Amino acid sequence: MVVGVGSKNIPGSFLEIIEQQGWQGLWAGNAINMLRIIPAQAIELGTFECVKRAMTSAQEKWSQSECPRVQLGPVSLSFSLSWISPVAAAAAAAGIVSTLACHPLEVLKDRLTVSRDIYPNLSIAISKIYKDGGITAFYAGISPTLMGMLPYSTCYYFMYETMKTSYCEAKNKKSLNRPEVLLIGAFAGFTASTLSFPLEVARKRLMVGALQGKCPPHMAAALSEVIREEGLRGLYSGWGASCLKVMPSSGITWMFGCFMC
Repeated sequence: MVVGVGSKNIPGSFLEIIEQQGWQGLWAGNAINMLRIIPAQAIELGTFECVKRAMTSAQEKWSQSECPRVQLGPVSLSFSLSWISPVAAAAAAAGIVSTLACHPLEVLKDRLTVSRDIYPNLSIAISKIYKDGGITAFYAGISPTLMGMLPYSTCYYFMYETMKTSYCEAKNKKSLNRPEVLLIGAFAGFTASTLSFPLEVARKRLMVGALQGKCPPHMAAALSEVIREEGLRGLYSGWGASCLKVMPSSGITWMFGCFMC
């Protein structure tokens, strides 16, 4: 649905997959997806908390003393962190670090899901990708992935922290309970996915195009191709299915992350 092939609705996509691959087709690539999700989420959450605390500590320290200055002849430059949001900076860092660390697993997941005839299992996929392009082949498409992940990650964590803080202040609470964390986490995932979804459509178009030998040259060209072929609505093709996955996943991730620390 996201790449503009196959059925245009969720029930039709389910039926098409079951007819072509059987019930097991609904879980195609799930094993490698699990191997990707576990380290990716751990790295994301760890990086987010580490950078947020470091930024907050640095801002508090510099607010109590004079900011560092660099003298370049008659020009004096002052470095202040007061204008930078610790949450936004930490969210961006989390997305970048996680993507760089786990992109090879994303490549494997995409190949196993989209080209089951060429990559029937994990070991063959690893062997074939390495044979075709070496280590660098596992980082194919890293640029569009980063371009899509950066706004998603920034919005996702920023929305969660902002809504959590605002809700606690409005209700005069120190922390959220499990249902509240679940709902706020789900809404943060929904918002981030909705705002960044056109970039995900373009990334998938680039990925499928590369496998089919007709890849657009860059993300802007992929977006133009989608609009030309499907109109503006094509930028949100598969959005409903994505939300059905992202919302419970985001809510459950935050719920377990908050109450297992």
